[in-house]
Amino acid sequence: MRKLTNGQFAWLLMAPGMALFLAIIVYPLVAALVTGFFEQSLVRPGRTFVGLANFADLLGGDFWPVLRNTLVFTLGATVIPFLLGYALALALNSGLPGFLRGLFLFPWVIPGVVVSFLWLWIFNANYGVLNGLLGTEISWLGQPGTAMAAVIVTKTWASFPWMMVMLLAGLQTMPRELHEAAAVDGAGAIRRFRSVTVPHMKGIAGIVFLLEFIWNFQHFDTIYVLTGGGPAGATKTFAVAVYDTAFKGFDLGHATALGGLWMVLLLVLMVLYLRKEAS
Repeated sequence: MRKLTNGQFAWLLMAPGMALFLAIIVYPLVAALVTGFFEQSLVRPGRTFVGLANFADLLGGDFWPVLRNTLVFTLGATVIPFLLGYALALALNSGLPGFLRGLFLFPWVIPGVVVSFLWLWIFNANYGVLNGLLGTEISWLGQPGTAMAAVIVTKTWASFPWMMVMLLAGLQTMPRELHEAAAVDGAGAIRRFRSVTVPHMKGIAGIVFLLEFIWNFQHFDTIYVLTGGGPAGATKTFAVAVYDTAFKGFDLGHATALGGLWMVLLLVLMVLYLRKEAS
């Protein structure tokens, strides 16, 4: 019997994993992208080729409001917890009691749907804790002007702990001698932060920020539980729009076309992340 070469043996070892990857990832992705060129419904058999009509309909209609909502949510739910996590990481690294690390991690270990229902109760217009504390009767989730802010606050509470942990890990790799040398040279706390901490943390902070941005760009559960994309589409992001189009409107053609456009934007973010990793 002829022996396998090292290359053939390597391919043999990779074959099961590649087959699984093709079956679970590649085939569904290609099938979904192809569906975007057809008029197809979940409730009617068959489909009709329409070319780029689905994409043209989206670009001439709901795509831009949904893109705006997605960017507003993504930026808000990334920048705010990043700044909060950075501030807490600096505080913990400067001698804040260690047991607080575990306390701050509490929101992160709770499942996302549970967090959403917790804040749904907090923001409730009739018996919510927030209105009780403020002595108001504001419908936080029922008004376009406040719904997005409420969703961002909820996501911020759930996601700042992991950013804090990652940034704290980066801070703890920084040699203390750098700060001590800067202090000897007469640099104050703010100058040391700008001249020593920020340059050292630039790489890890950029990766943490970009990863959170990518995850928020495709986030679903918090928005769907709190508002379902409402009121009046004020919080409808790509994730919610694709779900509603496919499983409420039963329009697979437009849903997969929207998903294809969404994927292109995500690929741009992934390229930025990979370039950041490579540098």
